[in-house]
This record gives sequence, C-alpha cells and structure tokens, in this order.
Amino acid sequence: MKTKNPLFSVVIPVYNEEGNVLPLFKEIKKVMTRLGSFEIIFVNDGSTDNTGVELKRLRKVKIVQFRKNFGQSAALDAGVKAAKGKYVVTLDGDGQNDPADIPKLFGKLNQGYDVVCGWRYNRKDNWIRKFISEGARRLRSVLVDDKVHDAGCTLRVYNKVCFTDLDLAGEMHRMIPAILRWRGFRITELKVNHRPRIIGKSKYGMSRTIKGFLDMLLIWFTRKYNNRPLHLFGTVGLSLIFASVLLLSALAILKTFYGYSLSDKIWPLVGMISFLAGIQLLVSGILADLTIKNNTVSKEWMIKTVRGPKKISTK
Repeated sequence: MKTKNPLFSVVIPVYNEEGNVLPLFKEIKKVMTRLGSFEIIFVNDGSTDNTGVELKRLRKVKIVQFRKNFGQSAALDAGVKAAKGKYVVTLDGDGQNDPADIPKLFGKLNQGYDVVCGWRYNRKDNWIRKFISEGARRLRSVLVDDKVHDAGCTLRVYNKVCFTDLDLAGEMHRMIPAILRWRGFRITELKVNHRPRIIGKSKYGMSRTIKGFLDMLLIWFTRKYNNRPLHLFGTVGLSLIFASVLLLSALAILKTFYGYSLSDKIWPLVGMISFLAGIQLLVSGILADLTIKNNTVSKEWMIKTVRGPKKISTK
C-alpha cells in the first residue's frame, strides 16, 4: 500500500477524533486500493483524547504529530508537505466526507483540471452552520470570486504542483480555491455526499468564522496589491499630495488677495503634513515595488509545461 513514490497521497487532519480514525481508515483503504498506489497521512493536530493511540494501531500509515492544536489549515499544510504522491486528496477526519466520492473527483481531475472541490450539496449540518456558510459564500463571491459553492468542504483532489510555494495558516484552507484560481490553476467542483456526524463533537465555532472572514480580507488585499504595492501606496500618496496642494493654494489665494488671517488656523499645518505624508507614501510604494522585483522566491507554480525543441536527426 505504501510505496516510495505513490500516485496518491491522502491527507486527513484529525483533532479529538478517536472514534472516527479506524472506520475512516478502513473506508479510505478500500477506495484507494482500486485507484492505484497510495499513502495515507494522518495529521494529529494536538488531540487531547486517545486519537494518537488509535493512530498508532493503524498499519502502514504516515503520522504527523503536532505538539499542540494549531488548527486545520496548519495540519493540512504539514500533511501536504509530507506527501510524496503526484496527486493529493484531502478530507476531514470526522467521517462526514465520504471517501467513496474520491474516484469521481479524480475522474473529473483527469478532464484537464488542477483541482476538483467537493460541494456538499445536501449538507447534514444544523441550520446555523448552513446560514453562516451561505453568507460566507456570498461575501467570497464579492471579495475573492473563487467560483465554488462550498469552500468549507475539505474533500478535494489536487495536482501536487498546486501546493508549490503555498503555505497555509489560520483558516486559510477555505481560501485555497481562491488562491489557486488567482495563480491560474484550473478549478472545478462536483456534488459529493455529506454524512451526519455519528461520533464526537464538532469543533466549529464563532472564532473560526471570524478568522475565516479576516483571511478572506487578507486574500482580497493580497490579490489586489501583492505584485504592485505602488498601486496602493502611490494612489493614496498622490491623492494626499493633490489634496494638500489644492488646500495650500486656496489658503495662499485667500491670504494674498482677501487678507484672510492664517495665524490662528490649523489648515496650513494640515496641508503641510498631508503633503509630506503623501511624499512618504509614494516613496514607500516605490521602494516596496523594487523590493518585490528583486525577490528571488521560487515561482515554479507559474509554469504549466516546458517544451523543448524536437531532436533533428543528422544522419
């Protein structure tokens, strides 16, 4: 089952899921055996129950053990970085994602896509979670436009190259489709089965919703200004310079031609401070732009294929 270079790497983050580990492992093993060589990677996100004990009872699995709970995004990130497969399959450890959907997702991936996301069309969650998810979807469509219905569904199949130079933290796993679409990867979705939770308790809470919203704002800002910070700082800086010049010019006209007293007014100071702040922002934008252009971080994810010239026979 576990080979040196498997075709698939199945990554499952778990946190206090002692009752779900074994049945989920059996389901995944049964499904993946029919698809090809694979490895199963469980990431124990600092569980405080017997999840770690249950994981050690499993044979031929890779276990990534966190010292404490760092969150689902960090767990997925660690699991993906430990993966050796050409394709990465991710799913939750609570048993609500159905491993039987993996072949269907992989079949869709082979139609020319880089990522296939699961869409829990008929969710088995309470109305509060459904309401929050729908609100988040509408907000995402405005801010990041990831074009997926269910960014919270962990059941996905990826081409491993999607994770080149991609680090996850916070609640960023929900933003993966948006990030990858922004990078030019082809993304689609399929309706998948969603099962009710039978064992254990949900870890979903309001804090995760707030973190997810903040991550969404970060992605929006990054997408808009990451490569050209001058567009942000320069726009604000030039606006301040223009406004301050207008203000100072108006004050000069009032003083010169109408005898308007400025000795007890704060407006000249406001104009000068705004002008200097505008200059500073403009220079900061230029320096930030130069810094990014000199950045030597790998951009392998930008390249889809490289084709060399055909060999010409000299005989």
